[in-house]
Amino acid sequence: MALYVASLNSGSNGNCYYIGTENEAILVDAGISCRETERRMQQLGLDMLKVKAIVVSHEHNDHIRGVAVLSKKYHLPVFITENTRINGRVSVRSTLQHSFTPEVPINIEGFSVKAFSKAHDAADPHSFVVSRNNVNVGVFTDIGTPCENLIQHFKQCHAAFLEANYDEQMLETGRYPYYLKTRIRGGKGHLSNTQALEVYKQHRPPFMSHLFLSHLSRDNNDPVLVKQMFDGHFEDTSVIIASRYEPTEVYQIKNPAMTNGV
Repeated sequence: MALYVASLNSGSNGNCYYIGTENEAILVDAGISCRETERRMQQLGLDMLKVKAIVVSHEHNDHIRGVAVLSKKYHLPVFITENTRINGRVSVRSTLQHSFTPEVPINIEGFSVKAFSKAHDAADPHSFVVSRNNVNVGVFTDIGTPCENLIQHFKQCHAAFLEANYDEQMLETGRYPYYLKTRIRGGKGHLSNTQALEVYKQHRPPFMSHLFLSHLSRDNNDPVLVKQMFDGHFEDTSVIIASRYEPTEVYQIKNPAMTNGV
């Protein structure tokens, strides 16, 4: 059986990633409004009623903007650490709020979600690997450095949303003030195109079928540039840009070993 994945939005204006089966789904982050989440899912032919939970990576507004309203409207459990909830002032009904522990899988309606800590300037930041039907999908954004945690989990994925936030030269010569440039490239900000490409080239598993380049900066990156950097390295992996302006298509992710009956 396959997993169906899509980016509803990816960037500093909002992040929301859909991972599901024919009957159930979860959202990793909900950083666009409830109305916009509903509109984009409808655009893709996805049913909001199939969503069973929201998993939250950290408290920055572009990852939590729609959490409270979506949870209240659809009675969705929200998996969020206490530090993230407090620092993000996320208001969720207590019966719908659940915490999690790094490296301890969360079971959500047949999905297994494993969190791991990452380097980012937030109170308690995590990335996730979502698994079901022997298929693993990683959501790896807002990562300041390609640490061992990232590499270890990236190697397990059949598909991954991997941050490629900025081009080094565009950031250096761009309009951002020095303190913001330092924050972005300072080890607890974001992955550059070059850092992401090295993770992909050095640690991509042979069974990875899809790579979604995610959280691209509006001012310090160029979708055409980064796509050209990644294309051609592994012809059996589809490279997709996760846009800050529109959702991606819905992609079907399979485990080739299971497909071949191994």
